[in-house]
Amino acid sequence: MKTLFIFTSFLALASPVMAENDTPVVSAPAFPASSKPNILFAIADDWSYGHAGAYGCKWIKTPAMDRVAREGILFTEAYTPNGKCSPSRACVITGRNPWQLKAAGNHWSVFPAEFKSFQEALGEHGYFAGMTGKGWGPGIAKDAAGKNREMAGKPFDDKRFPSRITKGISPADYAGNFNDFLDAAPKGQPWSFWYGGHEPHRGYEYGSGVAKGGRKTSDIDRVPACWPDTEEVRNDMLDYAFEVENFDLHLGRMLAELEKRGLLENTIVIVTSDNGMPFPHVKGYAYNNSDHLPLAIMWKRGITKPGRVVDDYVSFIDFAPTFLEVADVAQSASGMAEITGRSLTKIFKSDKSGRVIPERDHVLLSKERNDVGRPNDEGYPIRGIVKDGMLYLHNFETSRGPGGVPETGYKDTDDSPTKTAVLVTEKQPDLRHFFEASFGQLPAEQLFDLNKDPDCMNNLAATVSFADLQKQLFAELKQQEDPRMFGNGHIYDEYPYGFAEKRNFYERTMRGEKIQATKEE
Repeated sequence: MKTLFIFTSFLALASPVMAENDTPVVSAPAFPASSKPNILFAIADDWSYGHAGAYGCKWIKTPAMDRVAREGILFTEAYTPNGKCSPSRACVITGRNPWQLKAAGNHWSVFPAEFKSFQEALGEHGYFAGMTGKGWGPGIAKDAAGKNREMAGKPFDDKRFPSRITKGISPADYAGNFNDFLDAAPKGQPWSFWYGGHEPHRGYEYGSGVAKGGRKTSDIDRVPACWPDTEEVRNDMLDYAFEVENFDLHLGRMLAELEKRGLLENTIVIVTSDNGMPFPHVKGYAYNNSDHLPLAIMWKRGITKPGRVVDDYVSFIDFAPTFLEVADVAQSASGMAEITGRSLTKIFKSDKSGRVIPERDHVLLSKERNDVGRPNDEGYPIRGIVKDGMLYLHNFETSRGPGGVPETGYKDTDDSPTKTAVLVTEKQPDLRHFFEASFGQLPAEQLFDLNKDPDCMNNLAATVSFADLQKQLFAELKQQEDPRMFGNGHIYDEYPYGFAEKRNFYERTMRGEKIQATKEE
Protein backbone atom coordinates (compact mmCIF):
# COMPACT_ATOMS: atom_id res chain seq x y z
CA MET A 1 0.00 0.00 0.00
CA LYS A 2 1.48 3.36 -1.01
CA THR A 3 0.82 5.17 2.30
CA LEU A 4 2.39 2.44 4.41
CA PHE A 5 5.42 2.24 2.13
CA ILE A 6 6.13 5.95 2.38
CA PHE A 7 5.71 6.10 6.14
CA THR A 8 7.70 2.97 6.96
CA SER A 9 10.47 3.88 4.55
CA PHE A 10 10.72 7.26 6.22
CA LEU A 11 10.70 5.84 9.73
CA ALA A 12 13.23 3.15 8.78
CA LEU A 13 14.07 1.47 12.08
CA ALA A 14 10.88 2.52 13.83
CA SER A 15 8.59 -0.11 15.31
CA PRO A 16 5.72 -0.81 12.87
CA VAL A 17 2.06 -0.46 13.73
CA MET A 18 0.68 -3.96 14.31
CA ALA A 19 -2.17 -5.11 12.16
CA GLU A 20 -5.48 -5.75 13.86
CA ASN A 21 -5.01 -9.53 13.99
CA ASP A 22 -1.32 -9.61 14.89
CA THR A 23 -0.43 -11.27 18.18
CA PRO A 24 2.09 -9.14 20.07
CA VAL A 25 5.08 -10.69 21.78
CA VAL A 26 5.10 -9.21 25.26
CA SER A 27 8.41 -9.11 27.09
CA ALA A 28 8.83 -8.85 30.82
CA PRO A 29 8.32 -5.40 32.36
CA ALA A 30 11.44 -3.27 32.43
CA PHE A 31 10.54 -2.28 35.99
CA PRO A 32 7.77 -3.27 38.42
CA ALA A 33 4.43 -1.78 37.50
CA SER A 34 3.15 0.81 39.92
CA SER A 35 -0.27 0.30 41.47
CA LYS A 36 -1.18 3.72 40.13
CA PRO A 37 -1.84 3.80 36.38
CA ASN A 38 0.41 5.47 33.89
CA ILE A 39 -1.19 8.02 31.55
CA LEU A 40 -0.60 8.51 27.83
CA PHE A 41 -2.55 11.53 26.61
CA ALA A 42 -2.43 11.77 22.82
CA ILE A 43 -3.86 14.99 21.40
CA ALA A 44 -3.79 15.86 17.70
CA ASP A 45 -3.78 19.43 16.41
CA ASP A 46 -6.98 20.18 14.42
CA TRP A 47 -8.58 16.73 13.92
CA SER A 48 -12.35 16.55 13.50
CA TYR A 49 -14.91 14.14 14.88
CA GLY A 50 -15.75 11.18 12.68
CA HIS A 51 -12.44 11.12 10.83
CA ALA A 52 -11.22 7.73 12.06
CA GLY A 53 -11.89 4.17 11.09
CA ALA A 54 -13.55 3.57 14.44
CA TYR A 55 -16.28 6.04 13.39
CA GLY A 56 -16.75 4.39 10.01
CA CYS A 57 -14.57 6.77 7.97
CA LYS A 58 -13.17 5.05 4.88
CA TRP A 59 -10.86 7.76 3.50
CA ILE A 60 -8.67 8.13 6.60
CA LYS A 61 -6.82 5.10 8.01
CA THR A 62 -6.29 5.18 11.78
CA PRO A 63 -5.38 1.66 12.98
CA ALA A 64 -3.94 2.85 16.30
CA MET A 65 -6.95 4.98 17.20
CA ASP A 66 -9.20 2.12 16.11
CA ARG A 67 -7.36 -0.26 18.41
CA VAL A 68 -7.76 2.06 21.40
CA ALA A 69 -11.50 2.23 20.66
CA ARG A 70 -11.81 -1.50 20.11
CA GLU A 71 -9.97 -2.37 23.33
CA GLY A 72 -11.45 0.48 25.34
CA ILE A 73 -14.34 2.93 24.92
CA LEU A 74 -15.30 4.98 21.88
CA PHE A 75 -17.09 8.22 22.74
CA THR A 76 -19.55 9.81 20.31
CA GLU A 77 -20.34 13.08 22.10
CA ALA A 78 -17.02 14.57 23.24
CA TYR A 79 -16.68 18.35 22.97
CA THR A 80 -14.13 21.02 23.68
CA PRO A 81 -15.64 24.17 25.23
CA ASN A 82 -13.72 26.27 22.69
CA GLY A 83 -12.71 25.23 19.16
CA LYS A 84 -9.26 26.85 19.08
CA CYS A 85 -5.86 25.57 20.21
CA SER A 86 -4.91 27.67 23.26
CA PRO A 87 -8.27 27.92 25.04
CA SER A 88 -9.14 24.29 24.28
CA ARG A 89 -5.87 23.05 25.73
CA ALA A 90 -6.29 25.39 28.69
CA CYS A 91 -9.54 23.59 29.48
CA VAL A 92 -7.82 20.21 29.24
CA ILE A 93 -5.01 21.05 31.63
CA THR A 94 -7.08 22.93 34.23
CA GLY A 95 -10.48 21.24 34.24
CA ARG A 96 -12.12 24.66 33.98
CA ASN A 97 -14.18 26.33 31.26
CA PRO A 98 -12.67 29.18 29.20
CA TRP A 99 -14.80 31.84 30.92
CA GLN A 100 -13.27 30.67 34.24
CA LEU A 101 -9.68 31.13 33.05
CA LYS A 102 -9.37 34.89 32.65
CA ALA A 103 -6.91 35.68 29.82
CA ALA A 104 -6.50 31.97 29.00
CA GLY A 105 -10.03 32.05 27.58
CA ASN A 106 -8.45 33.74 24.56
CA HIS A 107 -6.18 32.25 21.91
CA TRP A 108 -2.49 33.27 22.04
CA SER A 109 -2.89 34.38 25.63
CA VAL A 110 -0.62 35.23 28.52
CA PHE A 111 -1.58 32.30 30.76
CA PRO A 112 -2.41 33.38 34.34
CA ALA A 113 0.08 31.94 36.85
CA GLU A 114 -2.73 31.12 39.29
CA PHE A 115 -4.00 28.21 37.21
CA LYS A 116 -1.96 25.03 37.70
CA SER A 117 -2.10 22.24 35.12
CA PHE A 118 -2.85 18.61 35.92
CA GLN A 119 0.63 17.67 34.69
CA GLU A 120 2.20 20.10 37.13
CA ALA A 121 0.01 18.71 39.92
CA LEU A 122 0.82 15.09 39.09
CA GLY A 123 4.52 15.95 38.98
CA GLU A 124 4.25 17.26 42.54
CA HIS A 125 2.48 14.08 43.69
CA GLY A 126 4.77 11.27 42.70
CA TYR A 127 4.35 11.13 38.90
CA PHE A 128 7.08 11.54 36.32
CA ALA A 129 5.51 13.99 33.87
CA GLY A 130 6.78 14.56 30.33
CA MET A 131 5.69 15.60 26.88
CA THR A 132 6.66 15.78 23.24
CA GLY A 133 5.46 18.04 20.45
CA LYS A 134 2.85 20.68 21.20
CA GLY A 135 1.70 21.17 24.78
CA TRP A 136 -0.42 24.10 25.86
CA GLY A 137 -0.19 26.91 23.37
CA PRO A 138 0.40 29.00 21.48
CA GLY A 139 0.94 31.64 24.14
CA ILE A 140 3.12 32.66 27.07
CA ALA A 141 3.13 30.70 30.35
CA LYS A 142 5.37 31.84 33.18
CA ASP A 143 5.15 31.36 36.93
CA ALA A 144 4.94 34.19 39.45
CA ALA A 145 8.73 34.49 39.38
CA GLY A 146 8.81 34.84 35.60
CA LYS A 147 10.15 31.34 34.90
CA ASN A 148 8.79 29.38 31.95
CA ARG A 149 6.32 26.70 33.06
CA GLU A 150 6.26 23.11 31.88
CA MET A 151 2.49 23.04 31.51
CA ALA A 152 2.36 19.63 29.82
CA GLY A 153 5.44 18.13 31.47
CA LYS A 154 9.17 18.05 30.88
CA PRO A 155 9.90 18.26 27.12
CA PHE A 156 11.38 15.28 25.31
CA ASP A 157 11.97 16.58 21.79
CA ASP A 158 15.53 15.62 20.84
CA LYS A 159 14.71 12.95 18.28
CA ARG A 160 13.91 14.32 14.84
CA PHE A 161 14.00 12.88 11.33
CA PRO A 162 16.56 14.33 8.91
CA SER A 163 13.88 15.27 6.39
CA ARG A 164 10.12 15.73 6.18
CA ILE A 165 7.51 13.42 4.67
CA THR A 166 5.79 16.57 3.35
CA LYS A 167 6.45 20.29 3.72
CA GLY A 168 3.76 20.46 6.39
CA ILE A 169 4.43 17.38 8.53
CA SER A 170 6.78 17.98 11.44
CA PRO A 171 10.14 16.14 11.38
CA ALA A 172 9.66 15.33 15.08
CA ASP A 173 10.02 11.67 15.97
CA TYR A 174 7.27 11.71 18.57
CA ALA A 175 7.42 7.99 19.24
CA GLY A 176 11.21 8.05 19.51
CA ASN A 177 10.90 10.83 22.06
CA PHE A 178 8.35 8.76 23.98
CA ASN A 179 10.93 5.95 24.13
CA ASP A 180 13.45 8.42 25.58
CA PHE A 181 10.87 9.44 28.19
CA LEU A 182 10.25 5.81 29.18
CA ASP A 183 13.99 5.24 29.48
CA ALA A 184 14.24 8.28 31.76
CA ALA A 185 11.27 7.35 33.96
CA PRO A 186 12.45 6.28 37.44
CA LYS A 187 11.83 2.60 38.19
CA GLY A 188 8.66 1.95 40.11
CA GLN A 189 7.34 5.49 39.64
CA PRO A 190 4.09 6.11 37.72
CA TRP A 191 4.29 8.47 34.80
CA SER A 192 2.11 10.76 32.71
CA PHE A 193 3.06 11.60 29.14
CA TRP A 194 1.53 14.20 26.83
CA TYR A 195 1.88 13.34 23.13
CA GLY A 196 1.01 16.55 21.32
CA GLY A 197 1.21 15.95 17.60
CA HIS A 198 1.56 19.03 15.40
CA GLU A 199 -0.57 17.30 12.78
CA PRO A 200 -2.96 17.89 11.05
CA HIS A 201 -2.32 21.60 11.68
CA ARG A 202 -1.67 23.62 8.52
CA GLY A 203 0.12 24.23 6.25
CA TYR A 204 -0.22 21.24 3.98
CA GLU A 205 1.69 20.20 0.91
CA TYR A 206 -1.03 20.51 -1.71
CA GLY A 207 -1.70 17.22 -3.44
CA SER A 208 0.23 15.11 -0.92
CA GLY A 209 -2.85 13.10 0.02
CA VAL A 210 -3.05 11.84 -3.56
CA ALA A 211 0.64 11.77 -4.50
CA LYS A 212 1.99 10.36 -1.24
CA GLY A 213 -1.05 9.01 0.54
CA GLY A 214 -2.26 6.84 -2.32
CA ARG A 215 -5.79 8.25 -2.19
CA LYS A 216 -8.21 9.42 -4.86
CA THR A 217 -10.51 12.40 -4.48
CA SER A 218 -13.40 10.07 -5.20
CA ASP A 219 -12.58 8.17 -1.99
CA ILE A 220 -14.26 10.97 -0.02
CA ASP A 221 -17.88 9.96 0.47
CA ARG A 222 -19.15 13.40 1.49
CA VAL A 223 -17.95 17.00 1.36
CA PRO A 224 -19.48 19.00 4.25
CA ALA A 225 -22.42 21.16 3.21
CA CYS A 226 -20.58 24.36 4.19
CA TRP A 227 -18.05 24.11 1.31
CA PRO A 228 -18.40 23.77 -2.45
CA ASP A 229 -17.66 20.27 -3.71
CA THR A 230 -14.63 20.90 -5.94
CA GLU A 231 -11.45 19.00 -6.73
CA GLU A 232 -9.46 21.65 -4.83
CA VAL A 233 -11.55 21.13 -1.71
CA ARG A 234 -11.35 17.34 -1.99
CA ASN A 235 -7.57 17.50 -2.42
CA ASP A 236 -7.37 19.76 0.63
CA MET A 237 -9.33 17.19 2.62
CA LEU A 238 -7.01 14.38 1.52
CA ASP A 239 -3.94 16.42 2.44
CA TYR A 240 -5.49 16.82 5.89
CA ALA A 241 -6.17 13.07 6.01
CA PHE A 242 -2.52 12.28 5.23
CA GLU A 243 -1.44 14.32 8.26
CA VAL A 244 -4.00 12.63 10.53
CA GLU A 245 -2.48 9.30 9.52
CA ASN A 246 0.98 10.54 10.53
CA PHE A 247 -0.33 11.35 14.01
CA ASP A 248 -1.89 7.89 14.23
CA LEU A 249 1.28 6.17 13.03
CA HIS A 250 3.29 7.54 15.96
CA LEU A 251 0.51 6.56 18.35
CA GLY A 252 0.75 3.01 17.03
CA ARG A 253 4.49 2.94 17.66
CA MET A 254 3.89 4.15 21.22
CA LEU A 255 1.35 1.40 21.86
CA ALA A 256 3.77 -1.18 20.49
CA GLU A 257 6.52 0.11 22.77
CA LEU A 258 4.26 -0.07 25.81
CA GLU A 259 3.45 -3.67 24.94
CA LYS A 260 7.10 -4.49 24.44
CA ARG A 261 7.92 -3.14 27.89
CA GLY A 262 4.91 -4.80 29.53
CA LEU A 263 3.37 -1.47 30.47
CA LEU A 264 0.20 -1.34 28.40
CA GLU A 265 -1.96 -3.23 30.90
CA ASN A 266 -1.91 -0.42 33.46
CA THR A 267 -1.62 2.60 31.18
CA ILE A 268 -4.62 4.82 30.45
CA VAL A 269 -4.44 5.80 26.78
CA ILE A 270 -6.53 8.79 25.71
CA VAL A 271 -6.73 9.77 22.03
CA THR A 272 -8.37 13.03 20.96
CA SER A 273 -7.83 16.43 19.33
CA ASP A 274 -7.89 20.03 20.50
CA ASN A 275 -10.41 21.33 17.92
CA GLY A 276 -11.87 20.61 14.53
CA MET A 277 -10.09 20.58 11.17
CA PRO A 278 -8.49 23.86 9.97
CA PHE A 279 -11.15 24.68 7.40
CA PRO A 280 -13.80 27.44 7.09
CA HIS A 281 -16.84 27.08 9.37
CA VAL A 282 -14.88 24.63 11.56
CA LYS A 283 -11.70 25.54 13.46
CA GLY A 284 -12.15 28.74 15.43
CA TYR A 285 -15.93 28.82 15.04
CA ALA A 286 -18.49 27.40 17.48
CA TYR A 287 -20.41 25.01 15.28
CA ASN A 288 -20.75 21.27 15.65
CA ASN A 289 -17.68 20.45 13.57
CA SER A 290 -15.66 23.04 15.48
CA ASP A 291 -16.06 21.58 18.96
CA HIS A 292 -17.27 17.99 18.45
CA LEU A 293 -14.14 15.83 18.58
CA PRO A 294 -12.90 12.25 18.38
CA LEU A 295 -12.27 10.49 21.68
CA ALA A 296 -11.25 6.95 22.55
CA ILE A 297 -9.92 5.75 25.91
CA MET A 298 -8.26 2.43 26.69
CA TRP A 299 -7.25 1.15 30.14
CA LYS A 300 -7.01 -2.60 30.24
CA ARG A 301 -6.83 -2.79 34.01
CA GLY A 302 -9.48 -0.17 34.74
CA ILE A 303 -12.21 -0.24 32.07
CA THR A 304 -15.07 -2.68 32.43
CA LYS A 305 -16.30 -4.42 29.29
CA PRO A 306 -14.03 -2.92 26.61
CA GLY A 307 -15.37 -2.38 23.12
CA ARG A 308 -18.27 -0.21 24.24
CA VAL A 309 -19.57 2.86 22.42
CA VAL A 310 -20.72 5.56 24.85
CA ASP A 311 -23.05 8.43 23.93
CA ASP A 312 -22.77 10.46 27.15
CA TYR A 313 -21.80 14.10 26.66
CA VAL A 314 -18.17 14.60 27.65
CA SER A 315 -16.39 17.94 27.96
CA PHE A 316 -12.65 18.50 27.82
CA ILE A 317 -12.83 19.86 31.35
CA ASP A 318 -13.50 16.25 32.43
CA PHE A 319 -9.97 15.02 31.70
CA ALA A 320 -8.13 16.74 34.57
CA PRO A 321 -10.41 15.44 37.36
CA THR A 322 -10.23 11.96 35.81
CA PHE A 323 -6.43 11.98 35.93
CA LEU A 324 -6.34 13.27 39.49
CA GLU A 325 -8.78 10.61 40.65
CA VAL A 326 -6.96 7.65 39.11
CA ALA A 327 -3.67 9.03 40.46
CA ASP A 328 -5.24 9.24 43.95
CA VAL A 329 -4.57 12.97 44.19
CA ALA A 330 -7.35 14.84 45.98
CA GLN A 331 -8.38 18.00 44.17
CA SER A 332 -8.08 19.90 47.43
CA ALA A 333 -4.45 18.80 47.73
CA SER A 334 -3.53 19.27 44.08
CA GLY A 335 -2.92 23.01 44.26
CA MET A 336 -5.15 23.46 41.23
CA ALA A 337 -7.92 26.03 41.05
CA GLU A 338 -11.38 24.60 41.73
CA ILE A 339 -12.24 22.14 38.97
CA THR A 340 -15.57 22.37 37.15
CA GLY A 341 -15.28 19.13 35.18
CA ARG A 342 -16.41 15.70 36.33
CA SER A 343 -14.34 12.52 36.37
CA LEU A 344 -15.06 9.88 33.75
CA THR A 345 -14.34 6.93 36.05
CA LYS A 346 -18.04 6.09 36.53
CA ILE A 347 -18.20 5.42 32.82
CA PHE A 348 -15.02 3.32 33.03
CA LYS A 349 -16.54 1.16 35.78
CA SER A 350 -19.92 0.71 34.10
CA ASP A 351 -20.66 -2.12 31.69
CA LYS A 352 -23.23 -0.10 29.76
CA SER A 353 -23.09 1.23 26.23
CA GLY A 354 -25.09 4.17 24.85
CA ARG A 355 -26.14 6.63 27.53
CA VAL A 356 -24.52 5.64 30.82
CA ILE A 357 -24.77 8.57 33.27
CA PRO A 358 -28.16 10.33 32.89
CA GLU A 359 -26.78 13.64 34.18
CA ARG A 360 -24.32 13.80 31.30
CA ASP A 361 -26.93 15.23 28.94
CA HIS A 362 -25.27 18.44 27.71
CA VAL A 363 -22.06 20.44 27.26
CA LEU A 364 -21.34 24.18 27.17
CA LEU A 365 -19.40 25.94 24.41
CA SER A 366 -17.81 29.33 23.85
CA LYS A 367 -15.60 31.61 21.82
CA GLU A 368 -13.76 34.83 22.59
CA ARG A 369 -10.74 36.28 20.75
CA ASN A 370 -8.97 33.82 18.51
CA ASP A 371 -6.62 35.29 15.92
CA VAL A 372 -6.19 39.04 15.61
CA GLY A 373 -7.33 40.98 12.57
CA ARG A 374 -10.43 42.86 13.71
CA PRO A 375 -10.28 46.52 14.77
CA ASN A 376 -8.92 46.99 18.30
CA ASP A 377 -7.92 43.30 18.48
CA GLU A 378 -11.55 42.43 19.16
CA GLY A 379 -12.82 38.89 19.35
CA TYR A 380 -16.15 37.34 18.40
CA PRO A 381 -17.85 36.35 21.66
CA ILE A 382 -20.21 33.36 21.65
CA ARG A 383 -21.74 31.10 24.29
CA GLY A 384 -23.57 27.89 23.47
CA ILE A 385 -25.04 24.64 24.68
CA VAL A 386 -25.45 21.22 23.07
CA LYS A 387 -28.25 19.11 24.51
CA ASP A 388 -30.27 16.21 23.11
CA GLY A 389 -28.92 16.75 19.62
CA MET A 390 -29.67 20.49 19.50
CA LEU A 391 -27.04 23.23 19.37
CA TYR A 392 -28.00 26.70 20.59
CA LEU A 393 -25.57 29.63 20.14
CA HIS A 394 -25.82 33.19 21.44
CA ASN A 395 -23.68 35.72 19.56
CA PHE A 396 -22.97 38.78 21.70
CA GLU A 397 -21.44 41.19 19.15
CA THR A 398 -23.29 40.70 15.88
CA SER A 399 -21.83 43.81 14.25
CA ARG A 400 -18.45 42.07 14.12
CA GLY A 401 -17.42 39.54 11.49
CA PRO A 402 -17.46 35.95 12.77
CA GLY A 403 -14.57 34.90 10.51
CA GLY A 404 -12.69 38.17 10.77
CA VAL A 405 -12.84 41.18 8.45
CA PRO A 406 -12.04 41.39 4.72
CA GLU A 407 -9.46 44.17 5.11
CA THR A 408 -7.06 41.77 6.88
CA GLY A 409 -8.08 38.60 5.07
CA TYR A 410 -10.57 37.05 7.50
CA LYS A 411 -7.80 36.05 9.91
CA ASP A 412 -10.10 33.95 12.11
CA THR A 413 -10.05 31.30 9.38
CA ASP A 414 -6.81 29.57 8.36
CA ASP A 415 -5.71 30.26 4.79
CA SER A 416 -6.24 27.24 2.57
CA PRO A 417 -7.50 26.08 -0.84
CA THR A 418 -10.90 25.49 0.77
CA LYS A 419 -10.98 29.01 2.18
CA THR A 420 -10.21 30.36 -1.29
CA ALA A 421 -12.96 28.19 -2.79
CA VAL A 422 -15.44 29.57 -0.25
CA LEU A 423 -14.38 33.21 -0.67
CA VAL A 424 -14.89 33.22 -4.44
CA THR A 425 -18.56 32.30 -3.95
CA GLU A 426 -19.25 35.78 -2.53
CA LYS A 427 -19.85 37.02 -6.08
CA GLN A 428 -21.80 33.96 -7.23
CA PRO A 429 -25.50 34.26 -6.32
CA ASP A 430 -26.24 30.54 -6.60
CA LEU A 431 -23.26 29.63 -4.40
CA ARG A 432 -23.12 32.62 -2.07
CA HIS A 433 -24.55 30.58 0.81
CA PHE A 434 -21.08 29.05 1.23
CA PHE A 435 -19.59 32.49 1.77
CA GLU A 436 -22.36 33.57 4.13
CA ALA A 437 -21.96 30.45 6.29
CA SER A 438 -18.36 31.30 7.18
CA PHE A 439 -17.92 35.03 6.61
CA GLY A 440 -21.38 36.62 6.62
CA GLN A 441 -22.88 38.56 9.52
CA LEU A 442 -24.71 36.40 12.05
CA PRO A 443 -27.92 36.98 14.06
CA ALA A 444 -27.83 37.01 17.83
CA GLU A 445 -29.50 33.60 18.12
CA GLN A 446 -28.73 30.38 16.25
CA LEU A 447 -30.29 26.95 16.68
CA PHE A 448 -29.38 23.77 14.83
CA ASP A 449 -30.72 20.24 14.76
CA LEU A 450 -27.48 18.26 14.69
CA ASN A 451 -29.15 15.00 13.72
CA LYS A 452 -30.53 16.50 10.51
CA ASP A 453 -27.98 19.28 9.98
CA PRO A 454 -24.56 18.29 11.41
CA ASP A 455 -22.81 21.00 9.36
CA CYS A 456 -25.00 23.73 10.87
CA MET A 457 -26.33 25.35 7.71
CA ASN A 458 -30.02 25.74 8.62
CA ASN A 459 -30.65 28.15 11.49
CA LEU A 460 -33.96 27.21 13.16
CA ALA A 461 -33.99 30.02 15.71
CA ALA A 462 -36.77 31.93 13.94
CA THR A 463 -39.18 28.98 13.93
CA VAL A 464 -38.21 26.67 16.83
CA SER A 465 -38.15 27.75 20.48
CA PHE A 466 -34.77 27.89 22.16
CA ALA A 467 -36.00 29.44 25.41
CA ASP A 468 -35.26 26.42 27.60
CA LEU A 469 -31.78 25.98 26.20
CA GLN A 470 -30.99 29.66 26.62
CA LYS A 471 -32.31 29.63 30.18
CA GLN A 472 -30.15 26.65 31.15
CA LEU A 473 -27.10 28.05 29.39
CA PHE A 474 -27.28 31.46 31.03
CA ALA A 475 -28.07 29.99 34.46
CA GLU A 476 -24.98 27.77 34.38
CA LEU A 477 -22.79 30.57 33.07
CA LYS A 478 -23.93 32.83 35.92
CA GLN A 479 -23.25 30.07 38.43
CA GLN A 480 -19.74 29.76 37.00
CA GLU A 481 -19.28 33.55 37.15
CA ASP A 482 -18.82 34.12 33.44
CA PRO A 483 -17.94 37.81 32.97
CA ARG A 484 -20.23 37.94 29.93
CA MET A 485 -23.23 37.34 32.18
CA PHE A 486 -22.43 40.39 34.31
CA GLY A 487 -21.68 42.96 31.63
CA ASN A 488 -17.90 42.56 31.88
CA GLY A 489 -17.19 40.71 28.66
CA HIS A 490 -15.09 43.61 27.38
CA ILE A 491 -12.16 42.29 29.45
CA TYR A 492 -11.52 39.60 26.83
CA ASP A 493 -10.83 42.26 24.22
CA GLU A 494 -8.60 44.10 26.67
CA TYR A 495 -6.36 41.19 27.63
CA PRO A 496 -3.11 41.65 25.66
CA TYR A 497 -2.50 39.34 22.73
CA GLY A 498 0.36 37.05 23.78
CA PHE A 499 2.38 37.60 20.63
CA ALA A 500 3.34 41.24 21.17
CA GLU A 501 4.63 41.74 17.61
CA LYS A 502 1.11 41.21 16.28
CA ARG A 503 -0.89 43.44 18.63
CA ASN A 504 -3.01 46.11 16.95
CA PHE A 505 -2.82 44.04 13.77
CA TYR A 506 -5.75 45.72 12.02
CA GLU A 507 -4.64 49.31 12.65
CA ARG A 508 -1.04 48.59 11.65
CA THR A 509 -2.12 46.76 8.50
CA MET A 510 -4.38 49.66 7.53
CA ARG A 511 -1.34 51.94 7.85
CA GLY A 512 0.47 49.78 5.31
CA GLU A 513 2.69 47.82 7.69
CA LYS A 514 3.51 44.28 6.58
CA ILE A 515 3.07 41.81 9.44
CA GLN A 516 4.10 38.21 8.92
CA ALA A 517 1.71 35.42 9.87
CA THR A 518 2.85 32.91 12.48
CA LYS A 519 2.82 29.12 12.22
CA GLU A 520 0.62 28.63 15.26
CA GLU A 521 -2.34 30.70 14.15
